[in-house]
Amino acid sequence: MAGTFADIIEAAKKKAVKRRLAISSVKKPDMEIISRAAREGLVVPLLVGDGKAAEALVKKSQLTSLEHEIVDVKDVGGALRTAMELVREGRADMLMQGADDLKKFMKAVLDAKTGLLKGKLASYISVFQLPTRDKLVLVTDTFVNNYPGVTEKQLILEHAIKLAGLLGIDAPKVAVLAAIEQVNPSIPSTLDAAVLSKMSERKQFGNASVEGPLDIDCALSHVAAGRKGLKSVVTGNVDIYLVPDIESGYLLSQSLVFFGKMEMAGVLMGLTKPVILNLPFVLRENRLVEIALASLI
Repeated sequence: MAGTFADIIEAAKKKAVKRRLAISSVKKPDMEIISRAAREGLVVPLLVGDGKAAEALVKKSQLTSLEHEIVDVKDVGGALRTAMELVREGRADMLMQGADDLKKFMKAVLDAKTGLLKGKLASYISVFQLPTRDKLVLVTDTFVNNYPGVTEKQLILEHAIKLAGLLGIDAPKVAVLAAIEQVNPSIPSTLDAAVLSKMSERKQFGNASVEGPLDIDCALSHVAAGRKGLKSVVTGNVDIYLVPDIESGYLLSQSLVFFGKMEMAGVLMGLTKPVILNLPFVLRENRLVEIALASLI
């Protein structure tokens, strides 16, 4: 079971399969991570965009002596479109955001006709490495879905459980977060949590144990949960935190990074092929972890 970011990278390397990584409009800051991913044997980079500019960047990086491919696109706005085509047609195994505007990139990826959406929705999972012990925790959805209802939360949770399984967490413990630990009809998130918890009791999430609603102190501490009369295998040992909405999820992720000094990597789920975003609060070196996560998916 993976307990650290280093474990994720090693698990991806053990697959012994080089994935073809398409990245559009690559810029200098991306080259170090792409080169390292190639050197580690994780990917064969496909640099999509201005061929001459890409060649100049390669010559100044370690990628010059490693396997790679440059896909020259003359059209300034066509690099992302071409990279998407490479992924859709199976000529690339994963897509990485380069210098493309995030909003434009997401719109292209989630387009119902020409994008990479597999089912009804995609979701973003933030993966954190705990600083005090070798344990990974997943927080979702922290970027894509604004105010999901219980139907959407079911899919978001299924995505997280799938990723947990790839990390070797076969029976994940899930805390469905809400403002309070009691079911209150006036607070929709508590009702959603109660439904998901009952679905778990009926084994609709396989071996996962889903508990909710849980406020954050009960989720983090079985002692705090005990004071409130809650007894659960989930409290104090959570693997997956399912947040009520994007506001709480995005803020929680940023708070853990900026205030808690925790390291984070993330990946989009629910797509036909893995997609790696370039979010501002993910350390550049942890983009290698994101490439490894995508490789495992």
